[in-house]
Parts: sequence; C-alpha cells; structure tokens
Amino acid sequence: MSFTPLGVFVALTFIGLPFVVRTVQPVLEDLHKEIEEAAATLGANRWQTFTKVIFPILTPALLTGFALAFARALGEYGSVIFIAGNMPMVSEITPLLIITKLEQYDYQGATAIACVMLVAAFVLLLAINALQAWTRARQGR
Repeated sequence: MSFTPLGVFVALTFIGLPFVVRTVQPVLEDLHKEIEEAAATLGANRWQTFTKVIFPILTPALLTGFALAFARALGEYGSVIFIAGNMPMVSEITPLLIITKLEQYDYQGATAIACVMLVAAFVLLLAINALQAWTRARQGR
C-alpha cells in the first residue's frame, strides 16, 4: 500500500497541532469579552471584529505555534515512517535519509544532512524568539 504526500501532511498536522493549540489557547483565554463588545458598539460586524480586533491579537501566537509545529514536523520520524512508505523523491523525510546514509556507512552525507537540519532548527528558534520579543514589545506599549 502506498500513500501520497497528503497522508504525510495529515500525519504531521496531527503531530504538530498540539503546539498551535498550546500557544493560541492562553491568548484566547486572556482575550476580554469587552474588546468584542467595544468593536460591536463602534459599528463593526462580526467579520470586521475578527479581522481588525481578534486576528491581530492572535497573529503572534499563531505564528509561534506554526513555527513550533513546523520544527516538530521537521524532525518527525515515527509517524511518517509508518504512513509515508519511503517513496524516493515523493515521501522521503530527512531523519530517514540520515539513517539510510548511516546504514550505507556514508558518514559525511549523514553529517551534511544533519548539519542542514541543525541550521534549520537554529533559524526556527531564532525566528520564534524574535517573534516572542516582538510580541512582548507590542504588548508593553
């Protein structure tokens, strides 16, 4: 049985979804009902309230959650191996490529792939920290 990359996407969505929920939930809990009521008082409909009031407040948390989910999916091994089927150039994943290189005694190739993943992880951590600093500065006005 062979699965498409859509199956891999669905698996990684379920793996990464908790990261998005855990970053968005506290923001939603801290969102006061008075903000929505004030927007309605000023004549905003529900769509305008969402796009102009609620979504800008949620944007940093959403971006952080998606960055964390992407970082988690980048290193995911278990669920994708069972679903993807390791079809060359279709559903190969980086951790599996590293293991394949190690089994072939290609230590330089495995190291190169691991270094690229390490740099990607550092870039994601830097982006998440910058986003959190931007959020703190924005809330501290």
